Amino acid sequence: MQKSSYKLFLLLTIFSIAMGFLETSVVVYLRKMYYPNGFSFPLAPIEPSIAVTEFLREAATIIMLATIGYLVGKNRIQRWSFFVFCFAIWDIFYYVFLKLLLNWPESLFTWDILFLIPVPWIGPVLAPCIVSLTMILFCITTVYFDGKSVPLKFSVSQVMLFVFGCLMIMISFMWDYVSYLTVNDHPHKVWTLSNNENMFNEITNYIPSHYNWWMFVVGEAMILFSLFLSVKNQLQNKKQAAYV
Repeated sequence: MQKSSYKLFLLLTIFSIAMGFLETSVVVYLRKMYYPNGFSFPLAPIEPSIAVTEFLREAATIIMLATIGYLVGKNRIQRWSFFVFCFAIWDIFYYVFLKLLLNWPESLFTWDILFLIPVPWIGPVLAPCIVSLTMILFCITTVYFDGKSVPLKFSVSQVMLFVFGCLMIMISFMWDYVSYLTVNDHPHKVWTLSNNENMFNEITNYIPSHYNWWMFVVGEAMILFSLFLSVKNQLQNKKQAAYV
């Protein structure tokens, strides 16, 4: 990796850590308002105006991270990789700062709510941290090969493997909540932004009980295997080209 790449990664890391602190500060304020005795499930009811603002704030964060990736990347793979890298650093340091400021989470297996669309994404803190580390690995690997003028190429089967792996991880985060709705025959089967006067009515009685680690592990394995196959094929092609 070139010296300029190290400098770029350093600057992106600093930027993402700063955004992680900004994210944490907002959550600190929200928890002071809604969880004065400490965050726990079930979630406290939140006014619709605050819920909408929070949803838009999360969307704005993604837009900012995607924008910085677009600005510093020289091509599509670099832009995507840098966005993924910034997202991962931001997510990891979000939890680091929460631990420093609120002494939360209690452990890596503490439950957290990660996202809200189309249903709440719930999982132990360890799971999104592993995903973030995988994203960092993906970024460094793709940028490294791109810098060597031998960008990684994913076959159709490798892309499908990668996509299905991502879908399995996403479903693993939604699994417990969907199971809760099914088992309890909950009247609100669909999570939307407008079907309730209070957007969080559906989860004010929900307490996480089981995370589908098997699905998560299989999804992670599929993603890593897809990346491994792409790297392996590229190295083989490079080796064959050297003999020509």
